[in-house]
Amino acid sequence: MTKATVDGTTAEGARLRAWWAHRQGLDGALSGRAPAEVLARTGWARSVGGSAPYLGLYARCGASRVDVDEAVARLDLHELPSARGCTYVLPAQDFALGLALAAGPPEAEIRAAAKHLGVTAQEVDELCAAVVGVLGDTPLDPAAIKTALGGAVRNLGEEGRKRSLGTPLPLALGRLQASGAIRRVPVNGRLDQQRYGYVRWGLDTTEWTRERASAELARRYFDWAAPASLQHFRWFSGFTAAVAKAAVADLGLEPVAAGSELLLPGSLRAEFAAYERPAKPAYALLAGIDGIHLLHRDLPRLLDPADGERIFQKKALNARPDLPAHAIVDRGRIVGLWEYDVEGGEIVWQAFGKPDAALRSEIDRVTAFVRDELGDARGFSLDSPKARAPRIAELGSGA
Repeated sequence: MTKATVDGTTAEGARLRAWWAHRQGLDGALSGRAPAEVLARTGWARSVGGSAPYLGLYARCGASRVDVDEAVARLDLHELPSARGCTYVLPAQDFALGLALAAGPPEAEIRAAAKHLGVTAQEVDELCAAVVGVLGDTPLDPAAIKTALGGAVRNLGEEGRKRSLGTPLPLALGRLQASGAIRRVPVNGRLDQQRYGYVRWGLDTTEWTRERASAELARRYFDWAAPASLQHFRWFSGFTAAVAKAAVADLGLEPVAAGSELLLPGSLRAEFAAYERPAKPAYALLAGIDGIHLLHRDLPRLLDPADGERIFQKKALNARPDLPAHAIVDRGRIVGLWEYDVEGGEIVWQAFGKPDAALRSEIDRVTAFVRDELGDARGFSLDSPKARAPRIAELGSGA
């Protein structure tokens, strides 16, 4: 390994990938644990209206869809804006931290609306107060909130529509959600869709100053994802170089090897040194945005060089920032791709090597989970069966 490069064809590179999978709970170590505990130990789950949280938790601890939905209903888990202002599914202990990290983007959107659309600070303040006034414990969707507010919500006209902002209401909802004053509730209790109502909340985020939140995110990130580079951390956090450097200052990070940009907390050094890559495969079928990839967003580190040259959807895998389909992973290495065919009720897949009985068994297990509990395995909210048909056809062809 030199700098941040991982050569999975070497014994040390394969061990490092297996270590990442181990820290992500993809080796069976977290089987039977509660979903909230799993996310606290392995990292927040990106959602975007797709199946990633369900698939990721099923792979790590065997949680059913009902298990996850009940955890959401109890507020053991919740989908909230957090790092980079993006939505993740977080455990309860991280709700306030996540929201503190998400405070910036809504205010930037408000400033842009003031500059281009004449939305004043007073208007947003008054609208926020009005929204809180009409919300209670029964979820109201944005249309119902707008109706309840009546003339308090003005139309921003053609210029607003050009900027995808018909009224100032989304600005108020974004600020209130980021501050913990309200929260967004999935209308059917499921995470794999993007239809929401809002309820009053009142979560206190004041303990998290910007500096404290940044440092705490850094501590958690390197617990979830190390070894990782500062650039990996900057991608996940959205921090500037200066903020990222300050955030990691007290973590005692050390290069994983001489000359490497991959850093590891000193507290993990002995455990990392003693870790041995399992001899037997440990397959997992994961969403393309699972944390095993998205915590670093450095796809080549999970691919053998020859596999990185594979062309899928007219582009080599190692030339992509993200996966073009869901991933089959074995001890941290991506060993295939898959999608779910709703019409056929089956997973269509392609392995990068000769599939063994253990892989076929895992595919059968996940097929039953998706078919019987999820109904589909969307990558994101707009990933329809029609949209993924070309990917399914290419996987099925073996090309």
